[in-house]
Amino acid sequence: MGRRIFQMFMTAAMAHAKWDYETSLNIINNKKKVWILIAMTVPIILISVAFAAGLPDIIGGEKAYAPSYYSLKIFIASIFVGLCAGLITGCIGAGGGFIITPALMTVGVKGILAVGTDLFHIFAKAIMGTAVHKKLGNISVGLAVWFLIGSGLGVTGGGVINRTLYEINPVLSDTFISIIYVILLGFLGFYSLIDFLKLKNQGGDGDAHGGHSSSSGSGIGLPARMQAIKLPPMIVFDQDLAPGGKSISGIFVALCGAIVGFMAAIMGVGGGFLTFPMFVYILGVSSFTTVGTDILQIIFTAGYAAIAQYAIYGFIFYTLAMGMLIGSLIGIQVGALTTKVVKGIYIRGFYATAILAGFVNRLFTLPKQLVEMDVLKLSKGTTQILDLIGSITFFITIGIFAIWVISKFFGNIGLLRKEDK
Repeated sequence: MGRRIFQMFMTAAMAHAKWDYETSLNIINNKKKVWILIAMTVPIILISVAFAAGLPDIIGGEKAYAPSYYSLKIFIASIFVGLCAGLITGCIGAGGGFIITPALMTVGVKGILAVGTDLFHIFAKAIMGTAVHKKLGNISVGLAVWFLIGSGLGVTGGGVINRTLYEINPVLSDTFISIIYVILLGFLGFYSLIDFLKLKNQGGDGDAHGGHSSSSGSGIGLPARMQAIKLPPMIVFDQDLAPGGKSISGIFVALCGAIVGFMAAIMGVGGGFLTFPMFVYILGVSSFTTVGTDILQIIFTAGYAAIAQYAIYGFIFYTLAMGMLIGSLIGIQVGALTTKVVKGIYIRGFYATAILAGFVNRLFTLPKQLVEMDVLKLSKGTTQILDLIGSITFFITIGIFAIWVISKFFGNIGLLRKEDK
């Protein structure tokens, strides 16, 4: 069962990574969009420099639980975070977004700000880079409408929970987000490590992008049972692929949307990483239709979550969002090119290590947060040491991965140029 869930998560992450890569490519290859990005960055750098002297805590300084703390250091850190996430996404074709919120929290950004900012970064990238008109032929309007109804409800629920916990106690909000990431990253990390070790023991090279089929028919029984339940309203889809098309209850589509929206609003990772397996493995939608519908839902889900649940309440750090966008655009291109000159087995090993580093990071910061809420009794020195170990482990691991990928890229740049020609 655990293995099946892991494969679904990996399939989802790979589908979202493919969208991320294509979106980034659309931005990078458009000179007008690049100049717009540069123009948006200049005032942010000026603001960061202007606030370099710091602000009093009561207004929103470094130690305050407020969104108004700017510094050039944080902006540069956000570029590094986006770069590393992009490198992981480009290299592995999965999972880069999972490290963004933990990374931001590690450099001192409050959890709710990290979630809101990541969602805004995804929304900004989608708006700038996604050529929706090219995919309109793949979209099932019925599926999209009912999915967005559900995702809207899910996003609202997730946003309300995050904001309510923050209003009760900002530390409680950080703890809640950390626990969610400990569970998810622990599950993905250990299964990825087991996969890597099995492949290594078998002497295989492996595929840099996970090596799993995107829709190899697993789950055929469940979609058939779901489609057999005639609960109005019934939505017809995949008419071009099956005689008369297939049909599914709009209620089931909305429920899937609610789960995706809820997780997106809670974790700040966008809805795409769950949409693909739900559509393919649960609802029985073809990969062809899923891709087009998923692109549409990412824009609306991330946009509604970022603006309606976080931005209007002041929980988006625009400096960070822009820094992450710049870093990820560069990282994802470098990472994707590097897969041409590096064995997939090594990249999969680094992926497992990076995810586990994120798991250790959030796990080791939990004692400090629990002590601050008077739930756990430990000395301040002990919690600080644990927190420091988690932070150092995380950034050293991610840093080594980034340096290794970049060195491989520049070390083989001549070969890559020849292949491109």
